[in-house]
Amino acid sequence: MPHACFSPATFKFLRALARHNNRTWFKAHQDDYETHVRGPYLQLLADLQAPVAKLSKHYRADPRKVGGSLFRIQRDTRFSGDKAPYKTWAGARIFHERRREIAAPSFYLHIAPGDCFVGAGLWHPENHTLRNVRNFIVDNPAAWKRAAHSRTFRDHYEFRGESLSRAPQGFPADHPLLEDLKRKSFAAGVGFDDALACSPKLFPFVVDHFKRLAPLVDYLCAAQNLEF
Repeated sequence: MPHACFSPATFKFLRALARHNNRTWFKAHQDDYETHVRGPYLQLLADLQAPVAKLSKHYRADPRKVGGSLFRIQRDTRFSGDKAPYKTWAGARIFHERRREIAAPSFYLHIAPGDCFVGAGLWHPENHTLRNVRNFIVDNPAAWKRAAHSRTFRDHYEFRGESLSRAPQGFPADHPLLEDLKRKSFAAGVGFDDALACSPKLFPFVVDHFKRLAPLVDYLCAAQNLEF
């Protein structure tokens, strides 16, 4: 029987963290983070292990506190002008077993007040990965259209991220899939409201969208010579 993963207290904590983004406040409220954010998220990841394994034996929903699917709440501020120490959202990626060897697409879940979404793909990949995907689209256009231009896909998802203003170097400006070739990320998703995140419907919702997004992930894996 599905159960609620997150609660209004999850969003209350994240909104308060946005107002008090400092180490003193976080340390004083760390128990709230563990109880209302990290704990429920790790349980959700544990619950996702079985359906993810059915999708692909090469993908992992890892519920470990450190080194698993859940992103750290701490921000890396070394090269940022924004020195706020904490993220004001909670995100987790369902990753490929070979992610440390090669850039691999992921499934992703994002929990933030007013900005929850589920998605999949490659976000801000390096230039050589972008070239691999673009070349693969040129060489395999029919499969790309099935993965990313089907009616089912278009009815549910939109691609996120920036695009080039013109054709990437080495690709024809009149290519029929030019808008896809111009993408700087190959990641698509769908948003949902905070109420759904706090309901038992979240788990089947996430599983359903992971299934629907699997053809996109499969295609991007093939572009990187990865198993799906």
